Amino acid sequence: METKYKADIGIFGGSGLYSFLDNVTPINVETEYGPCSDKVFLGEYAGKKVAFLPRHGREHGIPPHKINYRANVTAMKKLGVSSVICPCAVGSLQRHIAPGSFVIADQWVDRTNGRIDTFFDGPIVTHVSPAYPYTEELRQLAIQAGRANNIEIHEKGTVVVINGPRFSSRAESEWFTKMNWDIINMTQYPEAHLVREAGMACVNISLVTDYDSGVVADCEPVSHAAVMGVFNENIGKLRKMLFSLIELIPAGEYWGADRVLENSRF
Repeated sequence: METKYKADIGIFGGSGLYSFLDNVTPINVETEYGPCSDKVFLGEYAGKKVAFLPRHGREHGIPPHKINYRANVTAMKKLGVSSVICPCAVGSLQRHIAPGSFVIADQWVDRTNGRIDTFFDGPIVTHVSPAYPYTEELRQLAIQAGRANNIEIHEKGTVVVINGPRFSSRAESEWFTKMNWDIINMTQYPEAHLVREAGMACVNISLVTDYDSGVVADCEPVSHAAVMGVFNENIGKLRKMLFSLIELIPAGEYWGADRVLENSRF
């Protein structure tokens, strides 16, 4: 199942970000975990080869709890990607994190269920630590890319990942806020952890689209239409930030992510 194609940087596109590069070559990447969400679209920017994969499919036909995360991550690995960017839309759980701003997450909390979330099912017992789930060097580059484009950036934050496809109840949202978690999403887990298990560097860029169930801002609960409205208003900022980040990321640099198994096995 090897592929002749190669890429330096991988991007998982989410809601509202179904195309990113121009003049792309669409390819199928076969994996031992089954089909990816869509074709992988290969392009080039700033002298680097970039692989773009829409995690929900181009028609947004795959809900978050049905995404084949292992296949998607494996496709990036097979292409030789060293750094993976995971942009996504999120709801805010804290009043000071306003819609239209961006968060560069540094932690996640898993509240999903039923998702296959590891490559290591035996016979070699493997425990990959997620203590620092996102690559700090990449996070700093993402912050730099946001500042360079005059984007309001929150330099860290904890994203709580719920299973979906439903949104939170108000009681759940209030609980998440009281736990001092910052933002909420449906796809960062197990996507980010699988990238780490696969030995690639990983960074998240979260675009805040709403105040979740409206608890902290005393506003209306989130709706998909409202999410897409704010997302579409800010998609230009996200694109600029992604292009700037690609310019900053050195090709072939793993920042130690490729050595993740050194302390993960007995």
